[in-house]
Amino acid sequence: MARPLTLHEDRLFPAEEGARAIARRLYAEVRDLPIISPHGHTDPSWFALNQPFPNATELLLAPDHYLYRMLYSQGIPLESLGIPSRAGMSAADPREAWRIFAENQHLFRGTPSSMWLAHVFSVVFGFDVALCAETADLYYDTINEKLASDAFRPRALFDRFRIEALATTEGPQESLDHHATIRNSGWGGKVITAYRPDPVIDCEHEQFRDALARFGELTGQDVESWDGYLQAHRLRRQAFMEAGATSTDHGHPTARTADLSVAEAERLFAAVLSGQATPAEAELFRAQMLTEMARMSLDDGLVMQIHPGSFRNHNRQIFDRYGRDKGADIPMATEYVQALKPLLDRFGNERDLTVILFTLDETSYARELAPLAGHYPILRLGPAWWFHDSPEGMRRFREQTTETAGFYNTVGFNDDTRAFLSIPARHDVARRVDCGFLARLVTEHRLDETEARDVAVDLAYNLPKRAYKLDRPAAAPLAQAV
Repeated sequence: MARPLTLHEDRLFPAEEGARAIARRLYAEVRDLPIISPHGHTDPSWFALNQPFPNATELLLAPDHYLYRMLYSQGIPLESLGIPSRAGMSAADPREAWRIFAENQHLFRGTPSSMWLAHVFSVVFGFDVALCAETADLYYDTINEKLASDAFRPRALFDRFRIEALATTEGPQESLDHHATIRNSGWGGKVITAYRPDPVIDCEHEQFRDALARFGELTGQDVESWDGYLQAHRLRRQAFMEAGATSTDHGHPTARTADLSVAEAERLFAAVLSGQATPAEAELFRAQMLTEMARMSLDDGLVMQIHPGSFRNHNRQIFDRYGRDKGADIPMATEYVQALKPLLDRFGNERDLTVILFTLDETSYARELAPLAGHYPILRLGPAWWFHDSPEGMRRFREQTTETAGFYNTVGFNDDTRAFLSIPARHDVARRVDCGFLARLVTEHRLDETEARDVAVDLAYNLPKRAYKLDRPAAAPLAQAV
């Protein structure tokens, strides 16, 4: 029998009554603030074309690797879940895929996905019974009916979610036509792009040669000369800025940087273009390009994000059949102190450059990342990311970084998601966790409640706006921060 679906008003708040009361008051200050989503992977065509989403499976299950990686881990084939492969769209019946998902909701107990889904089902779609085998068809039909209405088109949901700004992510070889369509449509939603140059930097990327050729076509540069290649990056960065970009993003295996001479860089680039580069040369080229990207950011003002430490596409069979980003990325140990030193020796003391560091290696928070961000003017810490954007992960981040880096060397929260409907849920979780953490500091007399309220507003709203150079005036507390 289906159980009720309820969202407890005190979810994620401290169990102790006094701290819980403070958390409630803090949360009341931030609950309805607009959402700043400065880094993510939603599809800009949704907002450009504003077409109805097709069905529950294609919207909620098929794009969300958090969901189908768990199902796959229990032996459920991806092809039965409607996941597109390299050969094209899945032949699975969307309703049957949804039924499999519904029958296996118990797998998500205790995971962040369970909280996000409960928020989507309750708040966005209005369900008051939980998803299970008995309610699978009720959910599927109700969701599909609502998706066919104007109120559930992408732009209407964007406005309903109170999203003030949302960034997608595109490669330099990709067209920005959808962003042009959005800008020219007259719609007031702020959807911008971010520059992700990995496909034309990582010679181990399977798209490298094709992406590089397209890169040259779009820029009119000789991208097989070192000077032409760097100029092509400058030109594409400018085009991205015209499409609203305020940031770049770099998903390298490590955080390694390098500062080679021009002659050394030219020789290395020739090795990369030869197709015979060794793994060590490929890694050194990625390292050099982080420093080159920092140099360009100092010139053009784009904020630089570094997302290292993932072994991408670990499952070779899944990669061969389904392609990238299918739930088989695995965190790795990541070193920052030595890795970043060449870049920091060159640019670490600049006041006009911002580099936001992320990690999947939580052991680096207190040992490396917080001390680095607590010293170098260019560095800020991105929030708990990917496998760790969970209540426990967010708490660990605050506990291990605040004493050394403070709150104001962090950048608030970003959702980094492909799952559009989960964005409000993810931000709500982050706001609740931060309010709970701040409430504890108040009960321990380490902050007074006025300070905690200011910090809560800054974490939820002002810090991401300032860090990512989004342009509306900041709320009052930020001016008081040092």
